[in-house]
This record gives sequence, structure tokens and C-alpha cells, in this order.
Amino acid sequence: MADKSILVTGGTGFIGQVLCPELLQAGYKLDVLSRQSPEAVRALCGRVTPIGDLTAISGGPGYDMVINLAGEGIAEKRWTEARKQALRDSRIALTRELVTSLLSCERLPEVMVSGSAVGFYGDQGDQPVTETTPPNDEFSHRLCADWEKAASPLAEKGVRVCYSRTGVVAGRDGGFLERMVLPFRLGLGGRIGSGQQYMPWVHRRDVVRAIRWMAENGNARGAYNVVSPNPVTNREFTRTLAKVLGRPALFPVPAPVLKLALGEMSRLLLTGQRALPERLQTEGFEFDLPDLEEALREALARPA
Repeated sequence: MADKSILVTGGTGFIGQVLCPELLQAGYKLDVLSRQSPEAVRALCGRVTPIGDLTAISGGPGYDMVINLAGEGIAEKRWTEARKQALRDSRIALTRELVTSLLSCERLPEVMVSGSAVGFYGDQGDQPVTETTPPNDEFSHRLCADWEKAASPLAEKGVRVCYSRTGVVAGRDGGFLERMVLPFRLGLGGRIGSGQQYMPWVHRRDVVRAIRWMAENGNARGAYNVVSPNPVTNREFTRTLAKVLGRPALFPVPAPVLKLALGEMSRLLLTGQRALPERLQTEGFEFDLPDLEEALREALARPA
């Protein structure tokens, strides 16, 4: 393991900020592709080598592993046509460019773990969703399907490619929880729409562990649902969040209000997937924080 080289894209993001220091501690050598300044990258990721542009790796010696987490936050802005294109470019176009650069290197990586999301399946109502569930064709499905397809030329060359179909990630200081917590702290939180839609959540610690498991487990390949084995409805999620914060959850957000405020993006909150990590569990991965209340308590704990 020591001295193995890894290229990480999206290393300064919510997951990358925890993953990169762990990989450094395990003895890997890390290059992090980022548009941020080298100082900012090191401040967030640790003693890594920042790379500002993919041309810097084209034709070079190559890497042992690649972890591709780049992508603009899907829920950060309303989905205008321009925003949808930015979401596609930051995932699909970047992954295509990354693959082209890796194919030009002296050697190919042993493995690439490439980001995706359970949005791949589209809205699935309340039926259990495993990696073999047929998707519902909508924007989130096409976005994820094209994102995964962009990495497939490496698989065709014999590289072990894994797709991390991640759920809604809960963790400290950032992510979707940061946006949800304020109204709840003020006693203004509540379910979204009917509250019956499933929220395929997962703690950031388990996302990081699953990515490492995919990278280091020579038998892992293909798509994995990176979600807690205990999916909950939005009603259950908001009730548990209110309990952890010691606040009531009395103010539901009606679906028409969300549709008016967010347009098509409201589907992210009003629909969902009862996604299950079937492949991770059958192949021996164990979750650290599978229980929602415990995971939220960890994510919202004040640092000692």
C-alpha cells in the first residue's frame, strides 16, 4: 500500500476533505486535481500535490489508483437549462477529459472509483431499489448514466472500474444537513411534501470507507449503492433530526410551494429511492454508522 500513487478529483469537496487525509495517513501518495490555489488545496486536503490542469498528467507516468469525485453540488441552485449544463459539464465532460488523459499515460491505473448517485434510478416510489433495479428515465438518471458511461473506456481497457452510487450524505460542517439544520434549530422544520418519499441517506464516514473498500478490494467492480442499509422516509428523517436537535418538527413544506420555489429541482426533495446497499453487504462491507439517529448525533455533535 505504501508508496502507491492516487489521483483524486474533487478532493476539496465534502467527501474529499475527509478521504484525502485518510489516504495520506495510510501511506498513499496523493495528487489532487483542483481549480483552487495550491495553498487552499493543501489546507483542505493535507500534504498532497495539487494539480491545476489535466494537461499536467497527460502522457505522464500514470497512477496506481484514481478516485473521481468531481462535480458541482446538484442541489445548490435552481435547475435552469444553463445550470443543468453546468452539472453535466462538471461531471461528464470532466470525466471524459480525465479518461482521455489517463489513456495517454505510460501505464493505466489498476482501478478507478468514479462518482455517481442513487439519482441514477430516478423516482422509484417505495419499492426497494438494488443495483439491478431498472431506472426511471428522468434528468437525474440521464445525468448519472452519462457520468458512469464517461468512465467506461477504462473498463474496456481492462481497468477495474467501480461506480459509487451515493445517497444523501450526512456529515459535520457542510453538505445538505447544514442547510436543513437552521430552520429546525429555530423550530421551523418539518417534513417535505407528503413526507412519504424515501431519503436514501448515508454518513460521510461510511462513504469514505466504501470508496477505500472499492479501491483496495481487487474483486470489486461495477456499480455499488453507497447508502445506509436502513433507508427512511422524509417524515422519519425530519422527525429524527428534530429529536436529535431537541426541537419540534411542526412546519411541513407543501409540495406546491417547493415546486414554485425550486422548479424541476423540487423533484430531488419530493421523490426518492428506497435504495439498499445490496452489493456492498453481500460482498462483505460493514457500515460504521447504519442507524440514522446515531449518524445524525455524530454529524451534529459540537467538536470537543
